Amino acid sequence: MQRRYIHNNYTTMLRNYLKIAFRNLLNDKVFSSINILGLAIGFSASALILLWVNDELNFENSHENKHRIYQAWNQVTEKGKTSSWNVTPQSMGLALQKDYPEVEKMTRVDWPDKYLFQSKETKIKGTVQIVDSTFLDIFTFPLLKGDAKTCLNAANSTVITQDFAKKLFGNTDPMGQIIKLNNESDFVVTGVLKDLPLNTDFTFECLVPWRFKVANNMESLYWGNNSTTTYVLLKTNTDAQAFNQKIKHLRKRYDKETANWETFVYPFERLRLYGNFKNGVEEGGKIEQVRNFSVIALLILLIACINFMNLSTSRSEKRAKEVGVRKASGASRFSLIKLFYFESILTSLLAGVLAIGIIIVSLPAFNQLIESKIVIDWLNPEWIAYSLVFVVVTGLVAGSYPALFLSSFNPLQVLKGSYFNISSPITPRKILVVCQFVFSVLLISCTMIIKQQLDYAQNRKSGYDKANLVYHPVEGDISKNFDLIKADLLKNDVAVSVVKTFSPITETWSNTGGMQWRGKATDDHRNIDRFGADDQIVKTLGLEIVEGRDFDLKAYPTDSSGVIINETAKKMMGFKSPIGEKITDGGWEFQVIGVVKDFVMQSPFREINAVTIAGPKMNFFNAVHVKYNAAKPMSENLEKAKAVFKKYNPNYPFEYHFVDEAYNKKFESVERLSFMAQGFAFLTIFITCLGLLGLATSLAQQKTKEIGIRKVLGAGIGQIVLLMSKGFVTPVLLAFLIASPLSYWIMNKWLEEYTYKITINPLVFVLAGLVTVVIALFTVSYQSIKAALMNPVKSLKSE
Repeated sequence: MQRRYIHNNYTTMLRNYLKIAFRNLLNDKVFSSINILGLAIGFSASALILLWVNDELNFENSHENKHRIYQAWNQVTEKGKTSSWNVTPQSMGLALQKDYPEVEKMTRVDWPDKYLFQSKETKIKGTVQIVDSTFLDIFTFPLLKGDAKTCLNAANSTVITQDFAKKLFGNTDPMGQIIKLNNESDFVVTGVLKDLPLNTDFTFECLVPWRFKVANNMESLYWGNNSTTTYVLLKTNTDAQAFNQKIKHLRKRYDKETANWETFVYPFERLRLYGNFKNGVEEGGKIEQVRNFSVIALLILLIACINFMNLSTSRSEKRAKEVGVRKASGASRFSLIKLFYFESILTSLLAGVLAIGIIIVSLPAFNQLIESKIVIDWLNPEWIAYSLVFVVVTGLVAGSYPALFLSSFNPLQVLKGSYFNISSPITPRKILVVCQFVFSVLLISCTMIIKQQLDYAQNRKSGYDKANLVYHPVEGDISKNFDLIKADLLKNDVAVSVVKTFSPITETWSNTGGMQWRGKATDDHRNIDRFGADDQIVKTLGLEIVEGRDFDLKAYPTDSSGVIINETAKKMMGFKSPIGEKITDGGWEFQVIGVVKDFVMQSPFREINAVTIAGPKMNFFNAVHVKYNAAKPMSENLEKAKAVFKKYNPNYPFEYHFVDEAYNKKFESVERLSFMAQGFAFLTIFITCLGLLGLATSLAQQKTKEIGIRKVLGAGIGQIVLLMSKGFVTPVLLAFLIASPLSYWIMNKWLEEYTYKITINPLVFVLAGLVTVVIALFTVSYQSIKAALMNPVKSLKSE
């Protein structure tokens, strides 16, 4: 009986709290709407960031053996500088498995490449990775059909993903079907994989066994050829550090040329987030972004909470009499705290519902921004539980100060009309506003610096002319019919110049530390990037000759063994007069015929590497660069070029890539960061302005009679606006003094990642402060003008 009475009493209390909370929300619709909107924006922005953080932290999390998978790395120290990289010889995996019992299995993974697939009448392109038969034993990619132990054993077997199988065969069972790759080799489908998870760095649609490379003499066991990625599965309880000590000098046993190179294995589960090395030491990687954005999510939520506190306490005059009457009627402070907490949690729940709508609407755009495919299972009980905890805890945090503040009023002072001096120079609410503006100035200045760094790199001269320059991949019969294709493009006035190259101009596909030249020190193994071309490379790409000349095989047949170097290579090699000097690479000797100005092949945020452009003597050509006729529309040029390529390469689709677009992709990661920083800065300022509006409103309420008296005594609107606004400049200036050094430290550390970078200009922080002041004054001006225009008779009228 007593238990039922307590239960009924508790239910009545909750019903009463709910009625009071909704009544207060409806009585102050403007404040309630601003409060709910501010919290909803904070919730949704923080939730989206935390979804991305969770996605990153769970990357490659589906592999059952993830704790035992390691990636093989090389490391070498020369002239006091240590370089580390994860591209290995194709022979390294074999040596690790043969020589070290700690290795349970190994697999080599070639670079993903696009192949043409044909099944009967269907022809499509797909991404292929060549792997050892143990690949599916080491990595957990579930098979829907086939046996993981045997499906990659035969040289002509292949495994495809579920989605790719549907593209090739429709609803027909793919098992046992024959597919032709690149119009050359027939493969039998021996397995169908479940589509790859969203949070994996693997991108293949088809797996081809390593035995195919062996059977077609494509395997290179030369230890100087670092061209593949090697993974090992270590046996259970293997000490990775002790294992690394054992394999450290593996190369001494197999290769004299690289005997001083060290070998080590790196945990696969740390690779994405921590796998950046600086001078031989792990210095983090994407984990820095994860940490930074986690802090930003926390800051946005904190700003929303501060905004809630400011708006709630700004209504203190209206709630003070309620508190006084309740206390005078016998209500305890604890019961008032519970009531105010209940109101804040209710507001938080309403904001949470609104935030769900914002997340649903913005998630597609957010996925596009971060290049991910985050999906939310709204009916998942775990997700619902986390969301409720997130919202309720935020409501408790946001409501803590208002609950403690409002419940502390002395009923005697309240009923006399004196309970809180809002005009005090230092109040908790003003301190909270300063905190909000610190975050605002911080994000504005960081956003400006990121944008400056982006503009600085984008304005850097690439060293070649990207206008009307297009490259086409060399595939099928293009290599065999290149001269005919080139002749037709020039004859039809579609192109002004055509050249075939080792790689696209925007990418580096090979480098070496083994080149030799006159005067080179024996311990000098600095890397030089390899590029290659035939006739008219300088003319076609718009490179700038500094010394010597372009390749011209008609006038100088010996140019097939010529080489053009860039200015950095000239400096590295120590040549004063490089023309005629000899360079040896892998047993091939080349003679320098020209020097070109440095051009950007890799990151525009990095120093330019030494580059050699070798003639056709030793080159494999993988791209055709075409300088199309600028006098004609590009659409017309491409349409005619398509007919030419299809004429001489009929079995492959016409594929082209604009060089300027490929070059612009180098800026995508920083552009994405810049865009996200701008978005978060805007949200921060928006929520901060809501809080500022609340503070301005409460100040106007406190000074209503003062304003009336001033107007009666002749004060103008401008004077009153100035009186109301000047108090808000101080918090911004204080925030500027706190945020500027903090922002400088953060961005200076961020800029350390780049060698081609700006110097931070102190004026950035001044401008960020001015922007914040203007925004603050603009925000409070409405309330100030409204107060200044108030009828003094009304404001002085007795209550």
